[in-house]
Order: sequence, then C-alpha cells, then structure tokens
Amino acid sequence: MKIKSIRAYSKNLKLTKSYTIAYEVTSEVFNAFLEIELENGLIGYGSAAASEYVFGEKLEDTIANLQSDVLQKWIGKDIRHFRSIIAESAVLFPKHSATRTAIDIALHDAFGKYLGIPVVDFYGRKHRSLPTSVTIGISSVEQTLQDAREYKDKGFKILKIKIGLNPEEDIERCIKVREKFGTHFKVRVDANQGYDSNQTMAFVNATRTLGLELVEQPMRVGTEIEMKALPADVRRIIACDESLKNVNSAIFLSSDPRACGIFNIKLMKCGGLLGAFEIATVAQATGIELFWGCYDESIVSISAALHAAFACRATRYLDLDGSLDLAEDIVTGGFALVDGELSPLDGAGFGFIKI
Repeated sequence: MKIKSIRAYSKNLKLTKSYTIAYEVTSEVFNAFLEIELENGLIGYGSAAASEYVFGEKLEDTIANLQSDVLQKWIGKDIRHFRSIIAESAVLFPKHSATRTAIDIALHDAFGKYLGIPVVDFYGRKHRSLPTSVTIGISSVEQTLQDAREYKDKGFKILKIKIGLNPEEDIERCIKVREKFGTHFKVRVDANQGYDSNQTMAFVNATRTLGLELVEQPMRVGTEIEMKALPADVRRIIACDESLKNVNSAIFLSSDPRACGIFNIKLMKCGGLLGAFEIATVAQATGIELFWGCYDESIVSISAALHAAFACRATRYLDLDGSLDLAEDIVTGGFALVDGELSPLDGAGFGFIKI
C-alpha cells in the first residue's frame, strides 16, 4: 500500500490552566501535526511538541521541516517500508528530534491501520495497564494541597510535584502533602535542573521519611559527572530526563558509576518510537527502569508514547498526563483512563479517532 499524500500544519491546543516549572511559565500549547494518507484512504497521524530549551528545536523549525519538499518525495513509497523511511528521516533531520517524532508516529499509525492492529501488538505487548502520575506545578503550599485534593477526587493515586526554585519551600510542600493525604498518594518530584549537588542532597535528606518514589533531573545538563558522584542510594532514585536524549546519552548515563537508576523517555527528545526502543534496549541490558514522560502534547503523541511504553518490559513508571489539561485537540480516544490507570485502546494504529 503506497503513500498518497503528506500534509503538515500547527495548532494551538491551549490550556485549561497555566502552570510554572523551574525554568518557565506555560500558558498556551502549540503542537505540529503530520498526516500521511495511503492509497486506500487510511490516514496516519503524527504530532510533535518542540522545545528550544530542552533539545534545541523551535515549533517554526518543526513546521518548516514537515512542510518541506523533502517529505513529498516519500509519496509513492510503500508503507510496509516505514522503518526505512524513519531511518531516512534521521539522516535528513539529525538535529530536529521533534520533527523526526512526528514522522515516526504518523508512519507507525498508518502502518498499524494498514495491518488493522494496535501498534503495541505489532511490537509485543508487555503490560495491560499502569497508573500515571499527574503534575502539580510550582505553587504555594495552599495551591499544592488544593490541586492534590482535586486529583484525589478524580481517582489519581500518584502525584508529580514540580520543584526547583526554592529548596526549603519544595521540602515544605512535600511534607504538607504527606501530612494532609497520608499514604493515599505516591509522590514523585521533578526539579527540572533547578538544583546543584548540595541542594539535591539537602532535599533528599530532608524528605527521606516521606517515601518519595523518585527525583527527576535535579541537576543541570552538563553536570552528569557530578551526578555520578552522588551516593549510590540517591542515584538509584534519580530519573534522568533532560540529560537523556538518545541511545548515546543512555549508554553514558548507565555506565559505572551510573548517574541514575531510572530513564525518563520522552518521544520528542529521542525522535519517536524507534529511538525510544534503542534507549529501552540499553535500560533492559543494564537494569535501569523506564519512566515515560511527555510535554503538553496532543492525544496523538501521548497515545504513541503509551504504546511504546507497553511494548517495553523495563517500563515501571508513567507520567503521560500531557493531554489532560488541553482545551482542544484534533483527535479523541487513544487510551482509557480509569482511576488514574492508563491502558491503550484496541483500535488499529494508536487507537485515536480524528475529530
């Protein structure tokens, strides 16, 4: 089955509420979208959320790449050769991982629809459902507790609390959540590179009795050698995010002494499912656990990340809440969310439906 047409565009999906992390305040969300139509009328959808700060790609770059004549040369190619096309995109756009992700997702979705099966089943499903965390941005103690209450009422059992601006306030917020809600929530935190090594140790020592599940990327990219010098029990609960971009960084981070015990895979950083599976192979071989994260993303790419996560045996943690606060989207479905548990739907491709 050959590719008939390829088209790309951007859309502001907006947010129902803004939020703050260590390095920015987010109040709106633009995603890039790619549609790959086959001769039989089936359409594969891909999407991308660019981040100049994390991996050096602007939305304008993503759209320009996806609308370039280069992609039009793939018209007439057989969708059964989708992995070869993805490999070609890696050569064409080596420094633009979000561009490659949109291409990778759209091709996977089209191929899954061509076969009539979910993408996760093509690779082999290793999990049926897993709980996801929901994110609370940097805010006051009062707002943190209010957000936690709302999430408890919605059935969620895992919180990810953004930290990284003020260690003392960060510690207080975590303590107050534990005091208010007891053991109802598993709590993980994300400093988004906001700490140095001394602040990281001070935070970990002050919160040891709280039973925090993990500490995501406490230190800046470029300080991985310092991270490797932290005590082993601290590194074991660190999840590398911004430091983990591709299989090469995965190999370095997992080499002794390890910088972390957990890899946070985001499709946008590594170029899609095939790039994610390369990192997952390193994790499986070295005993590192997988944590699947996201940005503010369409159901398109959240569903794709979920399928990738469920195809990997080393997957232990999900933080795939990036579509929950969007005011708009181009698709619906993709996954079921029941009391905080995520599971893929059984539809072909990634299981979503165009609105």
